[in-house]
Order: sequence, then C-alpha cells, then structure tokens
Amino acid sequence: MNTYLIEDDPLTLVDSGPNSGKALDELERELRARGHRIEDLGLIVVTHQHIDHEGLVDILARRSGAEVAALGALADWLADYRGRMAADDQFAERLMLRHGVAQDVAHALRAVSAAFRGWGASATATHRLEEGDELRLRDRVLRVHHRPGHSPTDTVFHDDERRLLIGGDHLIAHISSNPLITRGHSRALVTYLESLRRTREMDVDLVLTGHGDPVSDHAGLIDERFRMHEKRAGKIVHRIAEDGPLTAHEVAQAMWGNVALTQAFLTLSEVLGHVDLLLDRGEAVEEEDGGVVRFRAAR
Repeated sequence: MNTYLIEDDPLTLVDSGPNSGKALDELERELRARGHRIEDLGLIVVTHQHIDHEGLVDILARRSGAEVAALGALADWLADYRGRMAADDQFAERLMLRHGVAQDVAHALRAVSAAFRGWGASATATHRLEEGDELRLRDRVLRVHHRPGHSPTDTVFHDDERRLLIGGDHLIAHISSNPLITRGHSRALVTYLESLRRTREMDVDLVLTGHGDPVSDHAGLIDERFRMHEKRAGKIVHRIAEDGPLTAHEVAQAMWGNVALTQAFLTLSEVLGHVDLLLDRGEAVEEEDGGVVRFRAAR
C-alpha cells in the first residue's frame, strides 16, 4: 500500500500502513532518506478504516505526539477497533449463510478474519473531520470529501491549488476497488457508483492512490469502471436467467470458481452489489426460502 508524506508544517503523513514490524521499519527507513524521523510528524491523516491504512496510526501518534485527523465516523470506528471488527465479522458470517455459503466455510472464514485483526489497531482521532472541512497546512489546503463505497468511511483530500487529489482506495488504476458490504453499508456498489460520479466532476490532474501508480485521467478511468460494472451486471442477469433462481454464492462460483470459496465474502459483496443494480431496475427478483435468498431474472 502507499503512504504519503507531505513536507509542510506540520509534517504530515497520510495513512500509516499495517501494524507490523516490517511496515514500521520500512516507513522509518524512507523517512530517514528524506531527512525526517517518526518523532518529527505533526499530523497523521487517515483515509479509511481498512487495516492496511490505519494499523500503525496509534504507534506513530504515540511516538511523535502527532495529531490524528479522520472523518467523524472513522474516528468512532478507530476508537472501538476490536469491537467494530468483531461485530463486522458476525455480520459477515450471517450474510454468507443467508446467501448460500455453507456453515463450515462461513465459520472458517470468520476465523481467518479474526486472525488478521492484529494487522490493525485502535487509535484516537484528535481532529474529527466532516464533508467540506479544510485541513490547513502552512503551504496548502486540503478539502475533505466523504466518498463511501469501498468502505463506509472512504475519505479523499483535494488540494485545489495543485489540482491534486489524495484518494486512498477510492480509485485505483490497476484494479477496481471492491465495494465491501458491511454493517450499515449494505448497498455498497450503488453507494460507490454515486461517489465515483461526484469524483468524476472534480477538476484534478492527478489522483494519488492507496495502491499502485497515480491516476492521471480520473474521468476516463471512472468511465471505464462504469462500463465494467454494467458488463458484470449483464453477465449476472444472464446467469440467473439461464440457471436461476440462484443464491449469490452460486452466482459467484459460476463466475469465479474456487475463488468464490476462498474469498466468499469478497465475491458475495461483488455479486450482491450488482444484484442491487438489477433489483433497482426491475431486472431481477429476490426470493427467500428457509432463511436463504435466491435471485431470478424478472423477464
């Protein structure tokens, strides 16, 4: 993942990397190469709640005394990291069972998720941000925009003067950000597409991304993402028209094979997001029997 150092006053770090010794060592080495230390940090900005972006925040803040800025909802999530993660895992297991994943598989994947919790950590945000707020550094202003979809707390930071957007995982060049279903964020893809429409209208030349290379044509990439999601929705409605009614897990297995088993929650989020589009358009119908949901084509 990418973390960004803004050499301004205060010295600012955007995202931290995961909670690991290797990540911390690498961060310290890169800071030294630029004449800085962790103790020099004055502000840490967090783009969203995923563990690879927030895991070291608390360690860095304690060592440096830096302020921590995060969207209000993200600040609440960080403060109760373990409780929120446990509740999310419970929600994910229920969702998998409801959409056709076998109980032993759902239980095993929940155990895997619990094992990954150590890569993240709780943290205290000293600055709670809201849509439209400004982070004022000595030489620049970053305007705060909430762009939920990939996660409920995705936040992007716009430097209007430099026509620059710090985008976290909102937009990534080499892969489509997976809109993950979580508690209170059930229509993740619908929400994400609306967020992308708002970002597309922004006047920026460069998007600094949470993974991979920067994006220099954000409007073109977003249009490509729109086409990709339309194509995937078309494949899903064709599948349920040919073979339905099917559970979301059965659709995922048909589309991705064994990946649908090893990454059941990710592929479920992908299928259910596109089914939401089909349901909204009247192209699919949802049926429930014995607590398990299946989908069929409306026509």
